[in-house]
Amino acid sequence: MSFDTRAGMRGGKVPSGRFVRMFNTLAERWLRRKGGSFMGFNALVLTTTGAKTGAERKTPVGYFPDEDGNWLIVASANGAAGNPAWYYNIGAHPDEVRAEVDGRTVAVAPQQLRGPERETAWKRITAASPRFTQYQDKTDRELPIIRLTPQS
Repeated sequence: MSFDTRAGMRGGKVPSGRFVRMFNTLAERWLRRKGGSFMGFNALVLTTTGAKTGAERKTPVGYFPDEDGNWLIVASANGAAGNPAWYYNIGAHPDEVRAEVDGRTVAVAPQQLRGPERETAWKRITAASPRFTQYQDKTDRELPIIRLTPQS
């Protein structure tokens, strides 16, 4: 399935810069030592391959449990007009995505949800974390929801 959600014309500011990199590094370390959650979210460390650089990229991402042990992540980027870089990385190299959760690293198969399946997931996500409704309200793009299915 393609990862082809286009950027919007309006939205919040994309978190970036030295502070965000430092925060992400601290979040990664926390998740590796303590596991589970970070700042009130279930969280995982998403490993992708850069779409342009080919370099390995690690990003802490909040997740929501899905059926059959899968995880749902939202490419919200704080409601920015553009998708986060990791979204494009997944699209460019879907076979090289890994998730580090609770001390274990697993290869995952990413799938972007669409239609009724996305709507059902969106209702569950926003019920669990209403702030995602605020992110959606900031932008005119539909926030992509990605299902990560662990591979054996």
